[in-house]
Amino acid sequence: MRQYEMFELQFQGEEPAGSQAVVDVTAEFSHTGADGKQTVKTVKGFYAGNGIYKVRFYPSEAGAYTWKVKGLVSGEGSEECAPSDGSAKGIVKVVGTHFEYENGEVFKPFGTTIYAMNHQDEELRQTTFATLKTAPFNKVRHCVFPKHYDYNHNEPPYYAFEKDADGNWDVNRPCFDFWDHFEEGIVALADMGIQSDLILFHPYDNWGFATLSMEDNLVYLDYLLRRFSAIPEMWWSMANEYDLCAAKTMEDWYAIEDFIVANDPYGHLLSNHNCFGFYDFKRPHITHQCVQTILVEKSGEWQKEIGKPLVYDECCYEGNLPLTWGNISGFEMVNRFWKAVASGAYATHGEVFLSDDEVLWWAKGGVLKGESPKRIAFLRKIAEELPGAIEYMDEDKGWLLSDEYKEMIANHPDELEQRPMVQFFLHQSEVDKLTGQIKDENYCGHVGEEAYIIYYGTHCNGIGHMTLPEDKKYRIEVIDAWEMTRETAAENVSGEVEVKLPGRVGIAILATRM
Repeated sequence: MRQYEMFELQFQGEEPAGSQAVVDVTAEFSHTGADGKQTVKTVKGFYAGNGIYKVRFYPSEAGAYTWKVKGLVSGEGSEECAPSDGSAKGIVKVVGTHFEYENGEVFKPFGTTIYAMNHQDEELRQTTFATLKTAPFNKVRHCVFPKHYDYNHNEPPYYAFEKDADGNWDVNRPCFDFWDHFEEGIVALADMGIQSDLILFHPYDNWGFATLSMEDNLVYLDYLLRRFSAIPEMWWSMANEYDLCAAKTMEDWYAIEDFIVANDPYGHLLSNHNCFGFYDFKRPHITHQCVQTILVEKSGEWQKEIGKPLVYDECCYEGNLPLTWGNISGFEMVNRFWKAVASGAYATHGEVFLSDDEVLWWAKGGVLKGESPKRIAFLRKIAEELPGAIEYMDEDKGWLLSDEYKEMIANHPDELEQRPMVQFFLHQSEVDKLTGQIKDENYCGHVGEEAYIIYYGTHCNGIGHMTLPEDKKYRIEVIDAWEMTRETAAENVSGEVEVKLPGRVGIAILATRM
């Protein structure tokens, strides 16, 4: 047993007489911490086929543990949990509007989407894993159930359940070949340091999985949670486009949410992805905002309103499909990543290039063909070199204000508010507000007083302005997001700084403390 790594016990027994998904096997793991406080965690075991039962446990603390298993199989024992060797960092948790591993290290998600990754033939799946080894992504959105949609018409090698005598899916009889195969995919990602953002339901169905009864849905989730909860590299995404899942009501989604929370002993990240209307991210069990939208301009506003991390998990795809969600340019994909990251949010990549074999990355994986991944890698390197998470900043948008306005902001804010132009901004309509955000926004963030960033997007500034603390010294870099260049523009500067810029799109200013 090692801290932050899944521990497994295995037992031989008789095949369950009833349900093979919801079996009577529980275990208690007891641990006395360094503070002398004893904790006891109860977990459920699962049936893995061929008379094999497994109990999985995730130890977040090092030290001595005792365990006791009871039910259809039984046993007891003790384990010494060694401290993490540094390779495992723990489950990703939310801290404010950002993410951290349990060891305290900041996690900055740079995701991609491969919906049906585990539902392809093995040769293609291995090609996908080989591609991911050198790709810039540390999170993958993928589905438990196969997908039936444009460019997604193949049958999967396995299905999650066996069928009954009437040809209906029997959720109480898991297909163990499916679950073993699927788990291999999750482990392959984890071994590369990639989190599985696991999509539990979706509407793009040709087999009847989207219309299972709620009773069957909960049996399926029970088995999945028994089997996967102890794997640290897991996130739960209740659905892809929950609002298109016609067989489920909002009450069903709330019941699914509650069931996951009640049956996941370790509190993995939990959210729900939309097509149109957002899920209610203010609900207490929802850990982060998982959104499909191109309105990256709203990043700061939504972070402040909800107070949880914001992930643009679908902001269209680089590609050339005859569908508007699948034909943005490589530059625009990179642009949206920079907008999100510079303003303290996160983004997820996707790629859809027409191919005679219908192997499109967003659905099946394979090889990456677009121009954005290497530039996302460039951004990720910059972000991870910073000494912490980027926080949204709206105090300094890089706009040039007159001395008169600066003096009034500092000394006469009440008088300033009465000016007609200021009154317009204070009382503008939602349409005017959004128009202004799209037209005028610069994307600004900071890491305490250690670093400040402004990304200009499609603005072609010849000059940039940044206001830095007067009592510290900074190095200023001009960054070209597309050309992937970083040039030092000034050193040992503070206060108000003017920076010469190249007058083209995709430019950022980064100030780091010296």
